[in-house]
Amino acid sequence: MSKNIYSATGLALLAVLFLALTILIGASLRGVRVDLTEQGLYTLSPGTINLLEDLQEPVTLEFYFSEEASSDLPMVRNFARRVQELLDEMADQAGGNLEVERIDPEPFTEAEDQAARYGLEAVPVGSGGEELYLGIVGTNMIDGLEVLPFLSPGRESFLEYELARMIYLLGRPDKPRVALLSGLDMDGGVDMQTGQQREPWAVLEQIEQMFDVETVEVDADSLPEATDVLVLVHPQGLPEALLSDIEGFLAGGGRLLAFVDPFAETAMPDNPQDPMAVMSMDRTSNLETLFEAWGLEFSSDQFVADAGLALQVNTGQGGSPVRHAAILGVTREFMNRDDVVTGELDAVNLASAGRLDLSEESPLSLEPLLTSSEQAGLMDVGRLEMLSDPSELMSEMGATGERYTLAARLDGEVPRAFGDDEGDGYSLNAIVVSDVDFLADRYWVQRQRFFGTSVLDPFAGNGDFVVNAIDNLIGNADLISVRSRATSSRPFTLVDSLRREAERNLRTTEQRLESELAETERRLGELQQARGDSDLAILTPEQEAELDRFMEQRLEIRRQLRQVRRELDQDIEALGTRIKIINIALVPVLVTAFALAVAWRRSRRQKARHRGGDSE
Repeated sequence: MSKNIYSATGLALLAVLFLALTILIGASLRGVRVDLTEQGLYTLSPGTINLLEDLQEPVTLEFYFSEEASSDLPMVRNFARRVQELLDEMADQAGGNLEVERIDPEPFTEAEDQAARYGLEAVPVGSGGEELYLGIVGTNMIDGLEVLPFLSPGRESFLEYELARMIYLLGRPDKPRVALLSGLDMDGGVDMQTGQQREPWAVLEQIEQMFDVETVEVDADSLPEATDVLVLVHPQGLPEALLSDIEGFLAGGGRLLAFVDPFAETAMPDNPQDPMAVMSMDRTSNLETLFEAWGLEFSSDQFVADAGLALQVNTGQGGSPVRHAAILGVTREFMNRDDVVTGELDAVNLASAGRLDLSEESPLSLEPLLTSSEQAGLMDVGRLEMLSDPSELMSEMGATGERYTLAARLDGEVPRAFGDDEGDGYSLNAIVVSDVDFLADRYWVQRQRFFGTSVLDPFAGNGDFVVNAIDNLIGNADLISVRSRATSSRPFTLVDSLRREAERNLRTTEQRLESELAETERRLGELQQARGDSDLAILTPEQEAELDRFMEQRLEIRRQLRQVRRELDQDIEALGTRIKIINIALVPVLVTAFALAVAWRRSRRQKARHRGGDSE
């Protein structure tokens, strides 16, 4: 009896001691956190921390999130919790200059009206017509306003960058300014046949909608004052005074987005109706003086031919489409997924792009944004001047197995190319694209007329690339250093791998089926043509036998397709069963085994003591 009392008293004391230690530790370690996630999910990047610590003006971020409308959407609620945690972390780091408010815009409330007034997107969810708000409104003390209309869970990896960018823009009173120097008629120019002004390039319209753009003439001596980002397009024969001023701009902290080209197919002479002028014009552009100083190598006399990324082009009326090894469709696999410029793009198109690389002596670091596939090689640009049949390039090119860099981010300390003191260097921050046709409408967007309004219908992400690059370069060095982050979602990579493998098998089998069908149709056609009689509607015994053979073969292939799908389901189901066993049964089994082992060991000790006592 007394033993039980002591046991109960001991358990009570342990409970009191546990509560006391919990309260003591909670009070003494308030604000102390340890991020144990694999990729530092809850740790701000150094660039964001610097930006928040340098914030001088108070900034307010209002996080609009619909609690009731998201009650049946656990994935959205998890993402909203992630947004709130990141905002709280930023507010703690900003030292009081960042205020975060959470607002639930319930239906028919002033908060909902306010969300609509700011332009937040209301996404319909559920069958009852509920609307979900998931956006952020940022304001500063001088009525500055920045809005993220809807935070997509699919862009979680860029959430920190977008919030840091919003805070940075609200922390500076002036608007970003972009200087555009172009050797091409991006404003459309005059149609020589009709004498009317053509529409500006779509990419120019997009830039002008988002930034304060000032055009610089090619023969100017200097850049406009207070320029944030310089966009150079097809720079040919720039005067030395302007190049020197561009270098001075970069040395003063300016950013550069440059488009050069070994063979600018979009470039046109002053008189496009003159065939000789079209054929003899120089289509190469380069920043040779600056590139040499930076140690940047650009293949100005060679273009990248790529059989793996070659797009199909039409060869004229009556001709069948053929693949053009110089016109490339760069897909996600060949983009830098960790960079904010290309991280969310699906495809961009280029035409006769060059290769970018660093010399051995270059002080720069080069981060590829767009690359070729391994089925690429370099060809002389002279081959493009008289090219009549694009399919010839595919047979003439030789793949080297190397991935060539088509667009890159450059940063590092570089020496000056102009001036007497060659040792006086500066920190370069630039993005270079080895193609200017990249910007032309025909490679990425179509225009449609809708009730008298021109509507853009992009079929590639070239315009987004340009806007993302300028937007990213406008930020300070800390903001530019913020890259994509890990996401809180953990996809079932093994299941996805199994599914992809099975889909590859399915595609192979389906292609085989289609090939067999085409071959059978060809043989049936030959048999039909070989007939001399007039009644072609009646099949001959040979045709019927051929048709029966194909039907049997098709049934067999369909059976194989079903078998492949069944095996896929069985593999995934077996994997799920193993994971369930591990999650549900393995841990209890291990705990039970550990407890049994402890009990067995204790029992052996007790028996040993008893035997020792008996022997005494």
